[in-house]
Amino acid sequence: MLGLGGSVSTVPQGIRAEVVVVTSFDDLSNKSSEVSGKIVVYNQPYVSYSETVVYRSKGASEASKYGAVATLIRSITPFSLNTPHAGQQSYSDGVKKIPTACITVEDAELLNRMYNRGTKLEIFLKMDSKFFANATSRNTVAEIKGTTDPHKIVLVSGHLDSWDVGQGAMDDGGGAFISWNSLVVLKNLNLRPKRSIRCLLWTAEEEGYIGAYAYLKGHKSELENFNLVIESDEGTFQPYGILFHGSETSACIMLEVANLFDSINATTMQFSKYNVGSDIEVFENINIPGLSLLNKNEKYFWYHHTEADTMAVEDPDSLDLNTAMFAVISYIIADLSVDLPRS
Repeated sequence: MLGLGGSVSTVPQGIRAEVVVVTSFDDLSNKSSEVSGKIVVYNQPYVSYSETVVYRSKGASEASKYGAVATLIRSITPFSLNTPHAGQQSYSDGVKKIPTACITVEDAELLNRMYNRGTKLEIFLKMDSKFFANATSRNTVAEIKGTTDPHKIVLVSGHLDSWDVGQGAMDDGGGAFISWNSLVVLKNLNLRPKRSIRCLLWTAEEEGYIGAYAYLKGHKSELENFNLVIESDEGTFQPYGILFHGSETSACIMLEVANLFDSINATTMQFSKYNVGSDIEVFENINIPGLSLLNKNEKYFWYHHTEADTMAVEDPDSLDLNTAMFAVISYIIADLSVDLPRS
């Protein structure tokens, strides 16, 4: 198991309690009269990350409302090799904070089968969480100054922090790598566009976009000059196109950009009505166009927030292609004769 971010500890001697297994919040509600004084195990099916992660983020609070003493959450992944997946959770206002941890898919299903057979389940849980005073961490910034409009900005980015398990190579070392190195490529080719290209390696993304919000607050005077914000935070596997959030006119421009990647079979251009990044969401929310790369990341959540997120996940050729796409896209948009139209 892995304790979830922000979880409180058990009492020093631990908790021993009977178990109630649920498969959804509706199931929890239906079994609410059985929950008081017990440990709730969530064995929710995986639908998609965005739909299923609510069990990790809110599962403890929902169970606490009915008197649960702790929760164990099935890891948020479509496929498991017996690895627990860490992640952030937060307590709702007005509920008692109870210990919460993630367990493997295999263990959640095992407990579910035993529970359905009528086996009386009892779990001993001991967690020792520690909370420290806030400390300063920094966003890391690099920039190629524009030739004629250096005050206008195209942003490429990834985040530097990761969970303590694994190496954070995929989440989000790969995103940080391709952001930084896209500028290195342009510098080595002696290419300087009209606008500036700025690389942002965000700090404290996993705790809730802290670095991004701080940057937004500190650069309010520049925000009108941001032309496009780009981020990689869902893998740097084989790229096959562009995912774009912005106006329909800007989407037409990005379609033409995507068509330039025919030689690497990466010409797909998907227009999204929703935000397409994590940290860059704070910019997209104020109407700045956002972009990320479509990549063959079907296995991303196999490794996500686990001990398996190591450099072995990263493929050098795919990293090169992602880097090239970041460099090309950022250069073209930074060198356009017009700004990307906002909606």
